[in-house]
Amino acid sequence: MKANYWIPGCAIASLSAIELVLRLLGFGNPALLQADADAGYIFAPNQLVYRFGNRIEYNQFSQRSEKIDAAKPEGTLRILTLGDSVLNGNNTTDQKETIPELFEAHLLGIKKQVEVLNASAGSWGIGNQLGYIRKFGTFESDAVILQIGTHDLLQPTSSSAGVGNDPLMPNRKPLLAIQEVFERHVSPKLSSIFVFDSPAAGVPVSEEVRFRENMQRFEQIVALVRAENIPLFVLYTCDRSDLLPVPNQPKFKSEFVDRLKALKIPVIDIHVAWSKLPKTTVESYFRDGVHPTAPAYESIADLVFQQLCTEKKLAACSLTNTNSEK
Repeated sequence: MKANYWIPGCAIASLSAIELVLRLLGFGNPALLQADADAGYIFAPNQLVYRFGNRIEYNQFSQRSEKIDAAKPEGTLRILTLGDSVLNGNNTTDQKETIPELFEAHLLGIKKQVEVLNASAGSWGIGNQLGYIRKFGTFESDAVILQIGTHDLLQPTSSSAGVGNDPLMPNRKPLLAIQEVFERHVSPKLSSIFVFDSPAAGVPVSEEVRFRENMQRFEQIVALVRAENIPLFVLYTCDRSDLLPVPNQPKFKSEFVDRLKALKIPVIDIHVAWSKLPKTTVESYFRDGVHPTAPAYESIADLVFQQLCTEKKLAACSLTNTNSEK
């Protein structure tokens, strides 16, 4: 009889210990998303979570930034950045180590009041960036920076279909941390082994068509930003395959750069900058095919500061214009 009680007791104790460890790591408390008619989906506003030791905070405008005033405070340099998971940083990056936060830290060396706003979400395309600006505007920013990667040139506008249905896009807290681990990590692997993919529905869209559609969305963003007389910049980020094993020209990049030149939009080209680095350095800059490592985030933030402020592409943050404020 004692053995009959001992076995379930050990099982419950083991599961409780596993649950506690997973909770300490941050499982069971993911950052939540919500469907949005304009941007497809955004992070739920006003949330602060800790995952794997990383601080993740979203303000009232679903930006991975601290709370702000809708009206820009007097004397503040405010820059709005928009992008996908590269800009956002995901769960693997602490708030202070994201590109916008690192860039803001540089700016605080030459300005007393600075806000670099991080409007981003995983798998956002150019169309999602357009939807965000249409919904929230530009927050009286002194500049807008669009982070657009190689994959974004062909990325369709992401919809809200996965919110609440895809375990990577939760809209509510799981009951258990063990449940989240199973749904996010175990179940997808089992599905890939035992379930065959079904044919995709609908007519496939060619890359050329998708690129043209994204350029139309991009030009709509340009029109909205320039209607407010705000300087616009593009931060072009690259995929690992664009640089390794040897640097190569990403498909459609030339056409995109030509479009930027025609529109007179400055580009901070990470692909060009990293193409000049040693192979071992470039290898250390990617944790997968797309996402940068912590040293890579620092490199990107350094390059943004150098071109916008040191090289005076953005007058509002150039060194000569701000030294007098110190």
